[in-house]
Amino acid sequence: MAMAQALPDDGVMRAADGTPLKVALRRAERRERLKAMGLVLPLFAFIIFSFVVPIIIMLYNAVYDPDVAENMPQTVVALKAWDGKDVPSEEVFAAFVADMKEAQKNKQTALIGKRLNYEISGIRSKVVATGRKVGAIEAGPYKDQVIAIDKVWGQPDTWATIKRSSSDYTPFYVLSMLDLRQNPDGSIEAVPEDRAIYKSILVRTLGISLLVTLLTLVLGYPVAYLLATSPQKTASIMMIFVLLPFWTSLLVRTTAWMVLMTDGGVFAGLMHFTGITWFLNLVGLLNGEPELFKTRFATVVAMTHIQLPFTLLPIYSVMKTISPNYMRAAKSLGGTPFYSFLRVYVPQTLPGVAAGCLLTFILCLGYYITPAIVGGPTDQMISGFIERAINSENNWGKASALGVILLTATLILYYVYNKLVGIDRMKLG
Repeated sequence: MAMAQALPDDGVMRAADGTPLKVALRRAERRERLKAMGLVLPLFAFIIFSFVVPIIIMLYNAVYDPDVAENMPQTVVALKAWDGKDVPSEEVFAAFVADMKEAQKNKQTALIGKRLNYEISGIRSKVVATGRKVGAIEAGPYKDQVIAIDKVWGQPDTWATIKRSSSDYTPFYVLSMLDLRQNPDGSIEAVPEDRAIYKSILVRTLGISLLVTLLTLVLGYPVAYLLATSPQKTASIMMIFVLLPFWTSLLVRTTAWMVLMTDGGVFAGLMHFTGITWFLNLVGLLNGEPELFKTRFATVVAMTHIQLPFTLLPIYSVMKTISPNYMRAAKSLGGTPFYSFLRVYVPQTLPGVAAGCLLTFILCLGYYITPAIVGGPTDQMISGFIERAINSENNWGKASALGVILLTATLILYYVYNKLVGIDRMKLG
């Protein structure tokens, strides 16, 4: 910026080009802000399109359900006056026949059947078969002819399901993922016990994530303390071993655990060699050979190994900033080493502990590869069911609803952490 001139007769300080100094300063500040915005804009756009937009789409897909409304418009309108107590009237069946003929022509009967099959198991094939046969119906009465095609159309529950599915937006997927369902009158109730599976999946996901987080804390805290208090040369060598898992992919590490824990593998041989297998058989805790592969034990051990650095490094970074003088002062005032460590040192590491545990817990919630490879059928977490809903069932509504539940659990955890600890106290380095 040009140098300011001396005060002229009007008393206004001006730049070399005659512009008032205040105006010149505002222009310079504006240019700096625009430069800073230009630097930040690419990162901001990346976050919007790679993070915010997918979340919005997921939230939208969890409640958007147009399959029935778009392909059965006349039936949807006719069902509005139905009280839900008995088989619908002739008018509804006439509209149903017209919609099914149009859907068969547009090859959409399978889409209708897929949507209804989410609530009534096995109805998809019946909808497809009905779509092929309604073409032979030329005139009424339609009710008897449609029921003659398949008895499922003579059941009020079938029409209640169609009526519930007649809106473009529905809470069905989210309620189903919470083992709830909506009745024809709009009330919500729990599904029968033999069909309630998703709450247990959520509890399993949270339980495994919490257990892995606690294990990484128990294992990582002493190592972090040793790294922070050791001489620099020794600490550097130990840090290499801590960071070693980062140098290989998640799939390679999980596959390595699969090899180690397979029946007759390294772990089983080590248990034989040390006599652990003999002792466990002796006390009745084991019957025969140890089975480690495809168990909850294998899942937790593999996840703990992978997540350990994520818990350890934030704790270590905070410990490095703690001056040794605090412990010396506590000991000089009469505190024992253990008491001084517990009352003086540990509280100062809590921001790192909270950051590491929160990071590990959130990452564990989204695990898919490790439970799928080394875990059994009862060890699969929510991410595995999301993958199955997308790739095997082609049910994006279900997958999005599970994602919403996982996102909600993460936000609740973040809220609780902020209330108990305070997000301003979290330190990652």
